[in-house]
Amino acid sequence: MPLVNGKYRANNKDPRVPANEVPAEVRAKNFEPVDTGYTTEDALEEANRCLDCKKPHCVAGCPVGIDIPTFIRQIRDEDFAGGLATIRDSNMLPSVCGRVCPQENQCEGNCILNKTGNDPIAIGQLERFLGDMTESVGATPQCKPANGKKVAVVGSGPSGIACAGALAREGFDVTVFEAFQTGGGVLTYGIPEFRLPKAIVKREIDGLKDLGVKFEYDAVVGNLYDADEFFNEHGFDAMYLAVGAGLPKFLNIPGENLPGVFCANEYLTRVNLMKAMDFPEFDTPIKHGKNVVVFGGGNVAMDAARTALRLGAESVTLAYRRTEKEMPARVAELHHAKEEGVRVLELVSPLEFEAGEDGFVAKVKLERMELGEPDDSGRRRPVRVEGSEFELPCDVAITAIGTNANPFASKAAPVKLNKWGYIEADEDGRTSDPRVWAGGDIVTGAATVILAMGAGKQAAASMTQALLGGDAE
Repeated sequence: MPLVNGKYRANNKDPRVPANEVPAEVRAKNFEPVDTGYTTEDALEEANRCLDCKKPHCVAGCPVGIDIPTFIRQIRDEDFAGGLATIRDSNMLPSVCGRVCPQENQCEGNCILNKTGNDPIAIGQLERFLGDMTESVGATPQCKPANGKKVAVVGSGPSGIACAGALAREGFDVTVFEAFQTGGGVLTYGIPEFRLPKAIVKREIDGLKDLGVKFEYDAVVGNLYDADEFFNEHGFDAMYLAVGAGLPKFLNIPGENLPGVFCANEYLTRVNLMKAMDFPEFDTPIKHGKNVVVFGGGNVAMDAARTALRLGAESVTLAYRRTEKEMPARVAELHHAKEEGVRVLELVSPLEFEAGEDGFVAKVKLERMELGEPDDSGRRRPVRVEGSEFELPCDVAITAIGTNANPFASKAAPVKLNKWGYIEADEDGRTSDPRVWAGGDIVTGAATVILAMGAGKQAAASMTQALLGGDAE
């Protein structure tokens, strides 16, 4: 790549700088990161592909409104501290979002280069590049003077973290209440180490502490505290509910309660939070299967399948009732799974789990499906094929077919719920109780990290308006 006036200057018609991925045959045997991230040279080359659009569509595609052209320009000028500051004006979790956000459907999907027949700018990689420089170039964002108002944030997942950070910068006294013994929510217990290292999540949490945000762990709101106690006894002025949608859905078929049959939430929590991958140092109760089958086609299903491989499985099958084309998982996650050896079994649905002589699951009975007319999701509805039953051996089965609303929501505060148990809230996160806001998966149902963060930011702006008047920055 040429140098012009001492600066890297590439052509926006150059191909996108590829990710630096560990070979599949190596990474499938450990929990080290799959993608090691851009080098400085990579980032400079990729940043110089940007067109500097006058009307940047990429910003419109970002749920938290990051000033993407500015931070890319700052990378190009080697102002890495400035670029990181630009991102953190809108997003306190750049290292997280750079790794796990579905950029192909958001900022990168809106990149104007898509219309020119070229690859979009690798915005996620560039965001991660700057986020990972936090310790070397990062500075704690400035906060306004204390305003005398207290806010309780329930849940330390993406939505809660985003809300807490935005409020702290507005001068609020913020305490985050987390049911687990560590922060991060789904970032910690749900996403495997090879996609999102726990040290990254801890660093982002520590960045919130630098803003003055306090954390109380092992605090199950609804049991230890409720809204009335927060407001009447502890002096909080507002409350943000970000408890997620962590109640798993089940297949509801015979044998689902057999030993060796897990829901993905349980399976991933045992590995990610309870360190089952470090056996025998951590003797976490989990079965390291040889023949594993995972039901589902989303990112969680990919995470479970790839985790099973790393725990020593000889065969991992991803069973899905539609085809790969209809899978909601990120294209990159499916690609990585298949590269690592996960087998995809399309157009099948489970009927029954059967036990072996030891009482553990030994096989699953399946039936084949075909695609009919589109359903409410816009995808073609799977229809069973009569007389197509067959069996698949398995000693571990994992269901990853979605989640339901966390039931703690109704215990934490007297807010109105919809018929599915999710909190009813307006676009600003305001609930039926004027003191309580809510956002993230407990309002929308299971969604992406960045959408949950966007809800947290919007709720923080609404709280600032309601409690202080004026407009939040």
